[in-house]
Amino acid sequence: MGMSYRRYLNGARIYGCSNCKTHLATIHSMISRAFHGQHGRAYLFDGVVNVIEGEPNDRVMTTGNHTVRDIYCCKCGQTLGWKYDRAYEQSQKYKEGKFILERNLLVDVQ
Repeated sequence: MGMSYRRYLNGARIYGCSNCKTHLATIHSMISRAFHGQHGRAYLFDGVVNVIEGEPNDRVMTTGNHTVRDIYCCKCGQTLGWKYDRAYEQSQKYKEGKFILERNLLVDVQ
């Protein structure tokens, strides 16, 4: 297995893994704060870095059926949220390719 490199983000507000503080996303990539996860509040992001994606699986959520992948910190392996691969409801299609990060699993790095 090769060496892995982590990306470091710049900006006014950077969210990181609460366990190891690895950079994950900036405030500028946040789309919405109006989401909930297993640990409470969650944020929808257009893009994140330094994560490993799990296998796709179908889940029934409050907004309908979705195919999602759990996402994990690339440094410490902590589960951080999930990525939306597919939304089956037309009104939820905007989530496809987007990421949920759970607030209780994040820290403000900067």
